[in-house]
Amino acid sequence: MTNEDVIDVLNDLIENCRDGEHGFKACAEHTHSTELRELFQSRSRECNGAAMELQSLVTQLGGTPESSGSASGAVHRGWVALKGTLSGYSDLAMLEECERGEDVAKARYKKAIEQDLPANIRMVVIRQQEGALRNHDQIRLMRDRLRAQD
Repeated sequence: MTNEDVIDVLNDLIENCRDGEHGFKACAEHTHSTELRELFQSRSRECNGAAMELQSLVTQLGGTPESSGSASGAVHRGWVALKGTLSGYSDLAMLEECERGEDVAKARYKKAIEQDLPANIRMVVIRQQEGALRNHDQIRLMRDRLRAQD
């Protein structure tokens, strides 16, 4: 795998992180629950930190790091806003949309792990993937808890 290939993989993950950062931030702005707002804000900050870590790796490899999210992430955030408007921004709707976003993150990290990455970069990607899996499971648990209350 060439440096350019590795940079492409990392830039894809940077877009993913930025999508998560902006998606969690949007959900934090629309949730009614203080607990969820704090969770979404925390996850947004974690995604920002992950993106910055990946950007540093891209720079070390001599590449130009991605700085924004993907077009599909922007569409997803638009969908979150539309669905939120239609559902009155229910906490359940926000959790469902966050879980959908985390499904995408899981798939993108899985795809990255399948690549022949240098060992030091693979370690970072695996660690970040574990964080995405943890986020997904926590969001799903909270979603299930809210569904059970209805």
